[in-house]
Amino acid sequence: MSAGLKRLWPFTLRGTGAVALAIAAFVIAQRAGIPELMYFATLLAALLAGSAIALLLTRGTGSVSRVVTPETPEVGGSATVVVRAGLSSTLPTGPGRWNDTLPTGLTGRAQGTSAPLASTLSGGAGTVEVRYDVVGASRGIHSIGPLEVTTTDPFGLVRRRIALGRTTPVTVAPAIVDLAPLPSASGEAGGTRQTAALQLGQGADNLVARPYAPGDSMRRIHWRATAHRDTLMVRQEEQESSPAATVVLDRALSRWSPLASHAPGSDPAFETAVTACVSAVAHLVHEGYTVDVVDSDGTLLSDPVEGGDDAEARAAAAGFASVRARADDPSRRIVPASVSALLGPVVVITGTLHPEDRAAVGAVGPHSALPVLIVVAEHAELDTLRGVGWRAAHLPAGSDVTLAWDDAMEQGYARVGR
Repeated sequence: MSAGLKRLWPFTLRGTGAVALAIAAFVIAQRAGIPELMYFATLLAALLAGSAIALLLTRGTGSVSRVVTPETPEVGGSATVVVRAGLSSTLPTGPGRWNDTLPTGLTGRAQGTSAPLASTLSGGAGTVEVRYDVVGASRGIHSIGPLEVTTTDPFGLVRRRIALGRTTPVTVAPAIVDLAPLPSASGEAGGTRQTAALQLGQGADNLVARPYAPGDSMRRIHWRATAHRDTLMVRQEEQESSPAATVVLDRALSRWSPLASHAPGSDPAFETAVTACVSAVAHLVHEGYTVDVVDSDGTLLSDPVEGGDDAEARAAAAGFASVRARADDPSRRIVPASVSALLGPVVVITGTLHPEDRAAVGAVGPHSALPVLIVVAEHAELDTLRGVGWRAAHLPAGSDVTLAWDDAMEQGYARVGR
């Protein structure tokens, strides 16, 4: 029996045997003239009909709820799905099976055996609760469901499939990978983590001092600075504000495969670029930078993420679950004009570079103390760009982002050593 026909056939294996036995008993009883066998066949047919009627009284009693933990899994990360559905039956039912429909963006075994239902006449609650694990296969917003519950009559002869509830959207965020620490730096190139470390090693007498202002506590007076400047000075205990960093995700379609403008997960190179983007954002935020994420045309792709807020960085990654490539901007820029003038770290992630693209990037002249260029392509000629100051790394589609990041950071160390 084919899978399609099996779904339409209402009888279980036991019920199919009962149907065959009833038909055989009717035929033999008529031909052999055995009335007892006719009574047996009639009783068996009545049992099958009663079982079917009993299942018709089984129905869904409410919507299906799903709780996904964590709420936004990453690609390659696991999550637990708890499903609750309401079912009621006037007569008790036997054990059944359940199946929750999974999209292609999630993998897992969303099926199993469901417990028997008690009769509503005896005050049975009629709630089905199941649990299963899924793994994010590709980023995007995917829908789970509907839930299908298969119930049987108490004798296990007839089955009925009931589709319950609507689908539940689940956002699968791009994976965030751990990256190597940034080179030690000061000023705009150093995050608040580095700044705090420098201040802690200076000693109390060398803390930054500022003129006294009404309302300042006398306990904060910096006596050495007061004597030196001949005016009342107080210790500046406030940490300096979080310096800024920028991550550029170039979405211009001319530098990616046409598949990059389709559904998320269609182009492996663009998927690798998105992973590199969110990983760089999370790493810079962890280092203490307030990070802006922009497109190559200067468009903000997310709200700025405050330095040191690792949880917010992971939440921001969920916003990249559905990002795709878009038509080229007329300027065909890779580095926005507003970014090229910044002093803080700039991480640019782009695709295949054409000769004119390399010339444009090189002409920008990296003013940043930490300019990083990651090119996600099959081949990349980066020597010229490295020669003008970029820490440029080649990242083939599907490769380890950490290796490309390490390559870029080592270039920085080599320049410092020279």
